[in-house]
Amino acid sequence: MHVGKRIGIVIPSSNVVIEPLVAQRSKVTDDTVHFSRLGVVNIDLSAESLAQFEMDEQLSAAQKLCDARVDAIVWGGTSSSWLGIERDEEYCRLIQQKTGISTTTCVLEMNRKVDSLGARRLAIVTPYTDNVHNQILDNYEELGFPRPIGQNLGGTVSNDFASVSPNILRDMIRSVAKAAPEVIMIMCTNLRGASVAEDLSKQLGIPVIDSADTTLEAGFRLIVSSS
Repeated sequence: MHVGKRIGIVIPSSNVVIEPLVAQRSKVTDDTVHFSRLGVVNIDLSAESLAQFEMDEQLSAAQKLCDARVDAIVWGGTSSSWLGIERDEEYCRLIQQKTGISTTTCVLEMNRKVDSLGARRLAIVTPYTDNVHNQILDNYEELGFPRPIGQNLGGTVSNDFASVSPNILRDMIRSVAKAAPEVIMIMCTNLRGASVAEDLSKQLGIPVIDSADTTLEAGFRLIVSSS
């Protein structure tokens, strides 16, 4: 008899997208998803905003999931896209060292998908301010990609991102697609990108990777690989 596995996901406290997405995508399975929250309200490059992602805070939120005896942990936020991918790598290393639980993050999983596709020309859609958005593009350029094409909405209040309509996201994705990227990344787990990514991937002939959906996929991939 199959014994269900438990996926633990840490999400920003203002995120209202990932939990409903789990409910929509749930199948007849014994595997379950459990959540912890990290206090995240505003996204910008101020000291106050950056302090939300202090490593000790992130580790504390993840370690609370250990009380639920989860089999895998995923950080369901895109903060390392502007803070630097090494932050997520260190996060995973520390959690696995402290708990022995397989760990990954949304951004690491998105990058893994990009690598698996052999893609180099990226387009990145975000809801963030110009300085956060441009930092993301800078970071991907530093990772060795040609400077990505990008579009952003200029927002700072994380909870507002969930109110961005699917039509706006479609328009942004169609706009960056004109530059013929090999992959389009929706970089924010509080955007409802999962509702448009699959259809647009088929229509445009370009893979559209949604960060919220990728967070869930990462968790299920970890529990399968650890079986």
